[in-house]
Amino acid sequence: MRLTADEVASVIEERIKGYEKEFEFEEAGNVIQVGDGIARIYGLKNVMSSELVRFENGAYGIALNLEEDNVGVVVLGDYKNIKEGSLVRRTKRVVEVPVGDALLGRVVNPLGQPLDDKGEIKVDKFRPIERKAVGVIKREPVNTPLQTGLKSIDSMIPIGRGQRELIIGDRQTGKTAIAIDTIINQKGQDVYCIYVSIGQKSSATARNIRKLEDMGAMEYTTVIVANANEPSSMLYLAPYAGAAMAEEFMFNGKDALVIYDDLTKHAIAYREMSLLLRRPAGREAYPGDIFYLHSRLLERAAKLSNSLGGGSMTALPIIETQANDISAYIPTNVISITDGQIYLEPGLFYAGFRPAINVGLSVSRVGGAAQIKAMKQVAGRLRLELAQYRELAAFAQFSSELDPTTQQQLTRGSHLMELLKQLQYQPMPVEEQVCVLFVGVNGYLDDIPLEKVKQFETDFLVELRKKHMDILDDIRNKKEITKDTMKELASFVEHFKHSFVRG
Repeated sequence: MRLTADEVASVIEERIKGYEKEFEFEEAGNVIQVGDGIARIYGLKNVMSSELVRFENGAYGIALNLEEDNVGVVVLGDYKNIKEGSLVRRTKRVVEVPVGDALLGRVVNPLGQPLDDKGEIKVDKFRPIERKAVGVIKREPVNTPLQTGLKSIDSMIPIGRGQRELIIGDRQTGKTAIAIDTIINQKGQDVYCIYVSIGQKSSATARNIRKLEDMGAMEYTTVIVANANEPSSMLYLAPYAGAAMAEEFMFNGKDALVIYDDLTKHAIAYREMSLLLRRPAGREAYPGDIFYLHSRLLERAAKLSNSLGGGSMTALPIIETQANDISAYIPTNVISITDGQIYLEPGLFYAGFRPAINVGLSVSRVGGAAQIKAMKQVAGRLRLELAQYRELAAFAQFSSELDPTTQQQLTRGSHLMELLKQLQYQPMPVEEQVCVLFVGVNGYLDDIPLEKVKQFETDFLVELRKKHMDILDDIRNKKEITKDTMKELASFVEHFKHSFVRG
């Protein structure tokens, strides 16, 4: 078959008309300075704030300083292979982390990459680490308890689902112990836990992970680790990654608990980054936006309205003080953002009262809304009794003779303080807490020798579980102490006390 010149020309003309050339534009810049984990880039004119950029050697960074003639980028990971003149490309996306059930039971870094040698994490969903907190209209008042399993907290400083409760105190006073006990106590409570370790020693983090595994708590927990030897950029990202992972559960109508251990080291890492980026320093050399750093993180904790699924995200930030100074810059900032604080006192800790909670300085701004009725029935008088005890104990040391009423109040207070002691890794179900506190506030322990109070409590619970599970079941199911249950419990306590004293 022969084609004429006109036919060939028409075929070529059609092909030319149908030809579409696709151009792909990629904005790139060059490194003009690098050092101490910070790179300055020339040429990325349209880069967004907090955008992820990719270096020539495969490393990533976050654009934080957008200046007129250059962009200040914080390098994620090792910066030593980045050289002056290296090419840097925009990714046009912010930092995202993997989210979902696949992360439960895993130990990951702030970018969601596994650290536990259990293989790749297969997820199909990602969330940006930074997200605007839900508005007031989309929230609901906190009304469901989040039980810590610790008598002193659940009775006097209750935490509700969706609350932000600060744990504050000097180093080595048991702050992390409270957080780990709270995670252990969520077993069977349908609460998904995220534990964020920021700037801690690797050995301490490994010990906590091993304990969670031993107690079967890793089944519903994700651990995010940014240890002390990592770049400050990773420490900066860690709590936001934790919040993003917890939000995935919250927006799916589930309850999540996220622990930031601790935000003091997070603030120090941010200060280091800011000073290297040449940002102006303010009080204690922290940058001016240090309050915003933590408020935009902690405001993400919420109890969502039923129209959004009714999920919740509870935040337990930890702050380390120096020499009991809760009036320092970072402690006062975080106290003003949160809904209360649990203050741990070194004096109590070294005196053997553990958890070393100072009930006078600790407060929950949610209060009774986060308690079941049974706990309110027994704990109402507890705080008052302890407040009177603290006041009288201060005066009693100056007086040699005390009247019988004062002596009785001091005895009651010392026995209640002894009762509130609790060993680490032994959280207690709320119904057992109610029964133990019932014994204390009703004076059944007043004539028991102080050194035998803990033995009384242990034997009492063993006997109660053995012979009167119906009392515990009734309190757990009805969430209150009915008149019949109260009579039965009082009768059992009297009978047990009689046999305990005799034996």
